[in-house]
Amino acid sequence: MKIELQKGQRLFFTSDTHYAHSNICSATTKWESSSNLTRDFSTLDHMNATLANNINCMVGEDDILIHLGDWSFGGFEKVQEFRDRILCKNIHLVLGNHDHHIERNKEGIQSLFSSVQNYLRLEVRRPINKSTTEKFIFVCMHYPIASWHDMNQGVIHLHGHVHLPPHLRLADGKAMDVGVDGNGLEPLSLNEILSLMNKQPIKKLALPKDHHEKRI
Repeated sequence: MKIELQKGQRLFFTSDTHYAHSNICSATTKWESSSNLTRDFSTLDHMNATLANNINCMVGEDDILIHLGDWSFGGFEKVQEFRDRILCKNIHLVLGNHDHHIERNKEGIQSLFSSVQNYLRLEVRRPINKSTTEKFIFVCMHYPIASWHDMNQGVIHLHGHVHLPPHLRLADGKAMDVGVDGNGLEPLSLNEILSLMNKQPIKKLALPKDHHEKRI
């Protein structure tokens, strides 16, 4: 997919919002030994409101948001409930393992999004001046992968799924977890990601541990 940003238009990435997921909220979880897996909220409503407000405070109505999966929980109705709370008109969804209703397109629910796919090779063009643009390429998937097309040319891999904490969100090479749990429950801007990735070497990756595995 190709995106050509218009003057003043911004691009953001996020993942694993898990809107209305009671087990990921510390006040309502039924998970055992879950302190490192849950979010510290006193109510599920507070968590849901924070997720929506954090997006709306950063992502404008005419900006573009790429969401890398696990949109919502709590039943089919929560898909639209979360979408209705977000002001951004341009949301592209890469399906996660919990996006069953969206994947099946129940009642045409995919129409809430600008696009829905399992894998996204994204080419972004951004104007520098009237005659010049800069180009960036990303490989986006819900799951982390160890190798991807043009990895050796510096193409960046963005993923979710593993719920890495802030100190583990960056891979050894040009890849990172853009999930909310490692990023202050907020989306990341194109500029933030480019700044982080510019410091990362081109390097073969080892896959991170899943969020249900023990890690330091």
